[in-house]
Amino acid sequence: MPRAETGSNLGEWLAHLEQLHPSTIELGLARVDAVKERLRLQTPFPVITVGGTNGKGSTCAMLEAILAAAGYRVGCYTSPHLLRYNERVRINGREVDDAALCHAFAAVEAARGDISLTYFEFGTLAAMWLFLQQRVEVAILEVGLGGRLDAVNVFDADCAIVTCVDLDHMDYLGDNRESIGREKAGIFRAARPAVSADPNPPRSLLQHAEEIAARLKQIGRDFGAEPQQGQWLFWSRDGWRLTLPYPSLRGTYQLDNASACLAALETLKDKLPVTPQDIRRGLLEATVPGRFQVLPGKPALILDVAHNPHAARALASNLHQMGCGGKTIAVFAMLGDKDIAGVIAALREEIDLWLVAGIAHARGASAAELQASLVLAGVEAIHAFPDITAAYRHACQIAGEDDRIAAFGSFHTVAEVMQDVRNRKPD
Repeated sequence: MPRAETGSNLGEWLAHLEQLHPSTIELGLARVDAVKERLRLQTPFPVITVGGTNGKGSTCAMLEAILAAAGYRVGCYTSPHLLRYNERVRINGREVDDAALCHAFAAVEAARGDISLTYFEFGTLAAMWLFLQQRVEVAILEVGLGGRLDAVNVFDADCAIVTCVDLDHMDYLGDNRESIGREKAGIFRAARPAVSADPNPPRSLLQHAEEIAARLKQIGRDFGAEPQQGQWLFWSRDGWRLTLPYPSLRGTYQLDNASACLAALETLKDKLPVTPQDIRRGLLEATVPGRFQVLPGKPALILDVAHNPHAARALASNLHQMGCGGKTIAVFAMLGDKDIAGVIAALREEIDLWLVAGIAHARGASAAELQASLVLAGVEAIHAFPDITAAYRHACQIAGEDDRIAAFGSFHTVAEVMQDVRNRKPD
């Protein structure tokens, strides 16, 4: 592909990005920092960086909605996407169009020279380049993997949030919460605000914050949420005390994420003042596809990207609280390098029938592997299918009006079901 070519379509650019680097993931900041300097990506606006094992997307969405309600021009960068790459880069709540992304990719391509960038690194630089071009007033950046060595961390956060710390990406981050916590705490900055929404944060995270003198706010100690009838109370030792509507995002755990958003905004109130009304509106308007997303109709369809035990436990809790008059049918597919047994253990009591399928990806677990894991866990009601779409369509055929279908296990699972929902014509 010629350098600085802006006429290519987005699909060609994305194919090019996939071929640039021999590895999908290569943690480290040296290469991305070098290209950042060539692009002169200095941020004149506040940056809020969000890391954590789960809850990052929801936290970003609530921050984005609250700040937009306050009238700010907001840039938001998240990953991965479900159906379109454009979902990753939003300005004022709208996905950036293909032409703008191609223009940004061309700018990064022209600047990188012979420096090899991964797909995520390239996209991160392109997103920030766009935010600068579009003169956003605040940028929200979601960490891709870990924190300390993630490409997003090349930009200094005015406030950094770690939602929770649990076991995931252990090949890269370590096999225990202390190792993972140390990596995630790497997004904190010396003498700047930091927020932990984990009720039991690893000692490594607290220690790192102390070592660099980050101004850490901990949930339960410095701020928190108190559920009430039809509403909830946010409290902070720094002064904020607000009675608020429950977030539009489903799940009781969203109160922790919402509290982290408000704790962060409270630390930035001099730079980014918001009103209680902005907060109320933002909480009600925030949306994140694929996070306990319940589609209307009968049988009910629940989409959840839960792909590790922590997220699976949250999904199980939500399914239990939601209740169901009939059976719960799972459409289940996962990547092979995830904790399949842990996800099954978290959800087996809430699922009556498992429809398993492989994922058409190099890292995807096969239907046979998933079936073997379920059998090992003592599950008997299992059917295997050649692909996710086939499993979902079978679920639709056998489900009664009082039943529900839960599609989960990975972003690939939710994306394929979501695409089939969009493609299928009403009867």
